[in-house]
Amino acid sequence: MENKSIISLLSKNFAVRIVFLCKFLLDKNKQDKILPRLTDQILRSGTSIGANIQESINAVSDADYVNKLGIALKEADETKYWLELLFETKYLNRQQYTSIYNDNCKICGALVNCIKSKKMSM
Repeated sequence: MENKSIISLLSKNFAVRIVFLCKFLLDKNKQDKILPRLTDQILRSGTSIGANIQESINAVSDADYVNKLGIALKEADETKYWLELLFETKYLNRQQYTSIYNDNCKICGALVNCIKSKKMSM
């Protein structure tokens, strides 16, 4: 339960960062036609991580719990892709990218550990 609380907190804080990142990028690049599509994608995947972790709290079985965390992990992996794309297309500088990317990696690691731990106890 303690790990779940840590993951819940990490993922919620990450979702808040994603929202602020999207707002920052859109405010800074008001005339950009491509950026709204990119920010929509990262907003969806980046906030979905925590939503799926939250859903896992009320899982009806161990298998359902693992499934919800697996979906959260997939969303985190997708978010990595969008962060890489934003960096490689110069919407994010190295410092911005590294900071938020590292947060995503922490969440991925915690999710993998939780999933493995639960699968071993099933």
